Amino acid sequence: MPIWSDKRCGWLALQMIPGLGNIACKNLLNKFGDPERIFQADISELTGIEGLRRETADRIVNKEFQIDPWEELANVEKCGAKIVSFHDPSYPAALKEIHDPPILLYVKGKDLPKNVTFVGVVGSRNPSPYGSKSAQMIGQGLGRRGLGVVSGMAKGVDASAHWGCLASQGFTIAVLGTGIDIVYPAQNRKLADSIANKGALISEFPVGTPPEPKNFPIRNRVISGLSRGVIVVEATMKSGSLITAALALEQDREVFAVPGSIHSFKSTGCHFLIKQGARLIENSDDVLDELGMNYDYSPKSDTFQKEVLPPMDESEKVIYDMIGDYPLHIDQITRQGNLAPGKAASILMRMELKGMIRQLPGKVFVR
Repeated sequence: MPIWSDKRCGWLALQMIPGLGNIACKNLLNKFGDPERIFQADISELTGIEGLRRETADRIVNKEFQIDPWEELANVEKCGAKIVSFHDPSYPAALKEIHDPPILLYVKGKDLPKNVTFVGVVGSRNPSPYGSKSAQMIGQGLGRRGLGVVSGMAKGVDASAHWGCLASQGFTIAVLGTGIDIVYPAQNRKLADSIANKGALISEFPVGTPPEPKNFPIRNRVISGLSRGVIVVEATMKSGSLITAALALEQDREVFAVPGSIHSFKSTGCHFLIKQGARLIENSDDVLDELGMNYDYSPKSDTFQKEVLPPMDESEKVIYDMIGDYPLHIDQITRQGNLAPGKAASILMRMELKGMIRQLPGKVFVR
């Protein structure tokens, strides 16, 4: 059966040609129009395409696939996903603007909405409580204002931003560095299921692709490409989030950064971005202001709730005001509060039982 008897299979066949990159593929489509005409072309027609090597052109003519397209299509359907090709009306318009857009997307979940402005949120995989709280708050705020959140479903900041957006009934997209059938990290299975139910998981990699390190910088350009701007929350100078920020600038997207403590190593990358001209933001409204968007301040019907603290006596209030979103050691609390060690430990235990603070390893406490 010809591969183009099913249009989806034709696009998958194009994807399965070894050595055929996105830029060369886009040039092929610009000349021939669709995969069927590309596979009907002879070698003389193909070798004139910019960026297409002779050996790759030979593979197209000989239909040499790294994975059988029909088998791949069966795998896509088996895992409950679908194919969105570059010419599909539901292919994101913003993604078509970048230099090397994916020729097709594997999508699991709802259709990608055309009328939603998306903002990328990226950051540390091992954030402080401050970083996690900031990402969740910003993700939730964006969702409440009618914007969507794009991230990579990594643990840490990515996951917090996704959960925040889901809590506000917003649309969130997780761009995977694996096949659409693989959840990575495995601990995010519940998050992946929630996104597939209320948003969308997308990937440009074939079904079954493992989480290889080379895949994640590749997928980062899709996160920024889908977005009007990218927010960086808690990133060091060596963080992959700075790569995403650089890609965003290349793609003419805005870059935002959440400031952190000057004493926190985790925020050095964010502070570097701010020094280089990234917009300093504290909440989602700052993002919309910078994007020049109008938004409705009326609350949506979501799970957003302001934190309600239990009643505190004077000693608890002193310690609560002392402790912030960055961990504080019990010795610092004792000194700053001018408390006896036993008294401080007793108050901290009482506050922990009330759910006002929590203890982290090493006798440090955080709200």
